[in-house]
Amino acid sequence: MRGRRKPPAAPLPQRGGIDAVRVRLPEDAEGAWASVGEHLVARFGGAIGAGQVAAMLDGGRFVGADGNAVRGDEPYTPGRCLWFHRDFAAEEPVPFPVGIVHRDARLVIADKPHFLATTPRGRHITETAVARLRRELELPALQPAHRLDRLTAGLVLFVVRPEDRGAYQTLFRDRLVRKEYEAVAPHDPRLELPRTVRSRIVKERGVLAARQEAGEANSESRVELLERRGGLGRYRLLPATGRTHQLRVHMHALGLPIVHDPLYPVVAPEPPPGDFSRPLQLLARVLEFTDPVDGEPRRFESGLRLSAWPEG
Repeated sequence: MRGRRKPPAAPLPQRGGIDAVRVRLPEDAEGAWASVGEHLVARFGGAIGAGQVAAMLDGGRFVGADGNAVRGDEPYTPGRCLWFHRDFAAEEPVPFPVGIVHRDARLVIADKPHFLATTPRGRHITETAVARLRRELELPALQPAHRLDRLTAGLVLFVVRPEDRGAYQTLFRDRLVRKEYEAVAPHDPRLELPRTVRSRIVKERGVLAARQEAGEANSESRVELLERRGGLGRYRLLPATGRTHQLRVHMHALGLPIVHDPLYPVVAPEPPPGDFSRPLQLLARVLEFTDPVDGEPRRFESGLRLSAWPEG
């Protein structure tokens, strides 16, 4: 069986820390379209309109592997690759910096603030941690080895060199990274802690909140109480698995919903744009692992603090 061909390098530089989109003309469409323009209209016209596709072609925004603009009347060539930059809607800036905990030739360990997505998705594209760091550190090949929820603050591991990315992603896939989180939530003196929570968590596409259901457990978290002040507690959370919203679901199941959680126990209305006043009180505090490249032990700790639990 033939191996997959490595895609050619993009002839367009990043824009705002975001890669150009690569379009590969289908191989099995012989005779379906007479020209490149016909195919692009059929492919993108339903989303942005045939007129906008034509305007992009006229403006030279589609280019070939040589970086030269592609004309709409060029013959359709199966397997040919084209590139273009998308137009992005204006985004509300997240007014908090991305901290750098560690940087070397292979890794950037970033302290992601609340409200900033890790990677482009949905309406968050240029206001993401990876786009910001690519711009600020001038590292266009930078990629995350894992993801952290937009509403969660704390440590994210980014890989500098593409050839190293697989090794670090494998660490997270194989659960070889010890993750430690901190949360502020209600304190219940009747609840015996520490304890390990195991359950089956299901997250459906298009549904904001995950849910627990009967069946074989696919998630596990250890919950420890570190200290309490009045009706609140500061907790150490140690996930053994990485299901979507796992820690938030497990804390809610214990009757300890994390402070300012907009989904658990109930889905709250979307805050108005620019409202950053209620950050989820959940922090990815520690990442610990054996480096897959040099075999050295690594431990990183966030410099951020949860606002509901000020020092002192």
